[in-house]
Amino acid sequence: MKHVAILGSTGSIGTQALQVIAAHPDRFRVEVLTAHHRVELLAQQAIRFQPNMVVIADEEKYGELKALLRDEDIKVYAGNEAIAQVVETESIDIVLTAMVGYSGLLPTIHAIRAGKTVALANKETLVVAGALISHLAVHHRAVILPVDSEHSAIFQCLAGEGNNPIEKLILTASGGPFRGKDRAFLQAATPAQALQHPNWNMGAKVTIDSASLMNKGFEAIEARWLFDVAPEQIEVLVHPQSIIHSMVQFADGSIKAQLGMPDMRLPIQYALSYPERLPTDLPRVDFDTYRALSFEKPDVARFPNLALAREAMRRGGNLPCVLNAANEVAVEAFLHERLSFTGMSRVIEQTMNKVTYIATPSLEDHVTTDEAARRVARELIFN
Repeated sequence: MKHVAILGSTGSIGTQALQVIAAHPDRFRVEVLTAHHRVELLAQQAIRFQPNMVVIADEEKYGELKALLRDEDIKVYAGNEAIAQVVETESIDIVLTAMVGYSGLLPTIHAIRAGKTVALANKETLVVAGALISHLAVHHRAVILPVDSEHSAIFQCLAGEGNNPIEKLILTASGGPFRGKDRAFLQAATPAQALQHPNWNMGAKVTIDSASLMNKGFEAIEARWLFDVAPEQIEVLVHPQSIIHSMVQFADGSIKAQLGMPDMRLPIQYALSYPERLPTDLPRVDFDTYRALSFEKPDVARFPNLALAREAMRRGGNLPCVLNAANEVAVEAFLHERLSFTGMSRVIEQTMNKVTYIATPSLEDHVTTDEAARRVARELIFN
């Protein structure tokens, strides 16, 4: 029996993780649930799964959550500091970090310092502070298991390979809802159009990042730290069917790939159950349906966010932190129709050029960089 803390339980990854746990009640127990502001859904989850503790990040929602759970034997807390602290609870075996964006950084650090196993679904943690997180994980002997389908695929491909040298990692991308669209279409693209992902069921922010290919840029940066490879060893390949989730090419030229239907419950379950594989009733790949699997190079001219992410990965320092902060601000503005789809790339690039570069940032440097980048991005959008 593994005791699980789910950070971001009301989001896409969190709700699917609870489906996995519900399917295996003899293997997993929910110890902690947290959410940002969706207090009613958090209360419903808490009543069903009876965790020891729940935390709502929005402190103004504390009274409402407390009232909804007044008849339950569940401890109720509020605030981001509380989320960071509860992950250190001794009874927790594994922390699933499914919070969106920069907000996942501090709780992940606390979980690592407490020596917890971290099932990492919050890619921004390694994008913002990959070097720092990697150092902390080694120092505190904390295990980080990838949850993103692409990184889970690479992790699975590397199983049993020992120290066999990696030539390159090949991250596959669906291409998102705007694959093949011209610049005129992209310039006028609406949030509603961008949210229509052809293959995956994801939250709004990740879906927009997928449409702009920023998500794949983030995944490249995350892979660089998860698997300790150089930036030039990471290739992105568009694979519209989303059946091959990623590949590893070894020094002898052999390539291993992990295949499966595009369903996030599979990599979530693998991270929670690792090293075991538990049975599921999830859909299987039908090769009579998928008779052809196609691949193409990403178009960085029309989707420059991928090139911006590669530049941030190449230069390192606090630049990936700037990239992430500017992107979060830009995506929020796009979703509220205050910025065009193509305007997001412009804001991100200009923010990267304006914020002071720090080659070897501390945690405090990352905090100040995030604040500065958000301020600059907002000025570019609203001034």
